Amino acid sequence: MENESVAKSAQARADELEERLIDFAVRILKLSASLPKTPAGKHIGGQILRSGTSPAPNYGEARGAESHADFTHKLGIVLKELNETSIWLRVIERSELLKRELLAGIIAENKDLCRLFTSSLKTARINKR
Repeated sequence: MENESVAKSAQARADELEERLIDFAVRILKLSASLPKTPAGKHIGGQILRSGTSPAPNYGEARGAESHADFTHKLGIVLKELNETSIWLRVIERSELLKRELLAGIIAENKDLCRLFTSSLKTARINKR
């Protein structure tokens, strides 16, 4: 009975995390749409669209992984894409393509997700041993 409760709790946390990643992807979609239609804005918009929307489906793939190694690999991809998104957000911020106030929340969420997945990946690697 207790194991069932723990499994449901883990499932609920995984569902919540997946929803956060989907919400993050939606925010990235909106952010990219608000970038200027200049060559730089279009380039950065395309790059951040790719990196910022891929963590959610990659996390979905990790949840359905066929092995622990597959799970760990896919979690690594999620973190890699979040890290790339962090770089693009900083480029947007420093180049002043969007107002800082518009970026603060999404930058904070990106940092939090990066910390969370760094920790999850470390735990997954430890549990592999």
